[in-house]
Amino acid sequence: MRSVYIHIPFCKSICSYCDFPKMLHDSTWAASYLEHLEKEINEYYDGDTIKTIYIGGGTPSVLSLPNLTKLMEITTVFKRIDNIEFTVEMNVNDIIEEKLQILKSYGVNRVSIGIESFDKYILKYLNRKHDKSDIIERVELVKKYFNNVSVDLIYAVPIENMLILKNDVREVLKLGVNHISTYSLIIEENTILGINKIKPIDEDKDYKMYSYICKKLKDSGYVHYEVSNFAKPGYESKHNINYWDNEEYYGFGLGAHGFISELRYENTRSFNNYLSGNYRFNELVLSKREDMENHVILGLRKIEGLDIVEFFNKYKINIQDEFNITPLIKEKLLVLKDRHLYINEDNIYIMNEILNKILN
Repeated sequence: MRSVYIHIPFCKSICSYCDFPKMLHDSTWAASYLEHLEKEINEYYDGDTIKTIYIGGGTPSVLSLPNLTKLMEITTVFKRIDNIEFTVEMNVNDIIEEKLQILKSYGVNRVSIGIESFDKYILKYLNRKHDKSDIIERVELVKKYFNNVSVDLIYAVPIENMLILKNDVREVLKLGVNHISTYSLIIEENTILGINKIKPIDEDKDYKMYSYICKKLKDSGYVHYEVSNFAKPGYESKHNINYWDNEEYYGFGLGAHGFISELRYENTRSFNNYLSGNYRFNELVLSKREDMENHVILGLRKIEGLDIVEFFNKYKINIQDEFNITPLIKEKLLVLKDRHLYINEDNIYIMNEILNKILN
């Protein structure tokens, strides 16, 4: 079984930090895009059974009611398992009853909302168009239709301090949702912040914020199951776990990535190329070593780590014979327990440094 990611690149406005393929929304262009999305899916979907669908962006929820219905119709081509997890991202300002009804009627059962912050100055800095009262009102509306609700929170914004962060965490906990994703702001080169040469906050402050988030969310009953993700038990994102388990998935739409039968591919980020039917930009058949490296890198993002027995069964290689594992266990940077290899949670913040040591 595989997963499906679908990218919708349209937005009402451009966030200052976003590096994903996106453009300002136009219903006519969106309709044309959906026609080609359907063609791409018909060309590349193998007809196999799908266990998760995730529609992201951009802003899928910005679509007009007819275009949103068309998007949902396109997804009916996928053969689904009975307990499929079907997620759609929504922006706060797009949440209206009619759109929630459409999503519900087509089997969507999980909604991910980009709230980012409750602070008006942070929201303005990120170029988000909602406010605290909008968040509270719209999240409550979503909860009328969906039990499985996730929200995104961004921290380590250059103008942010611990007082703002603590208030954001307090307010996000009041929402009573089952899943929270927290992302330290990364300033990418081709974003508004990057173009304006904005510098990230210092690492010590970033770590202090991260540590506070982890403690408060865990104390509030959330399981810290991946570096940036927290869930009430049973509400972990099945779609993202599929990525971290290095399992196969389709990527459809502008700039989407996929991994099918040892082939990793990237779709074009050019809207014109996409509408010309030139969907794929780059394809790479992975070597066994590259696939194993991806398995390690992705698996160690999970707090429980990766299963070394599953690794052996998949690759017929002992992970400790292939990678620099044993010295890092002795240094207590890695832990091997009950067939799981994982990064000690106290060291998860320096995960990239540990991964470099493993691969080298």
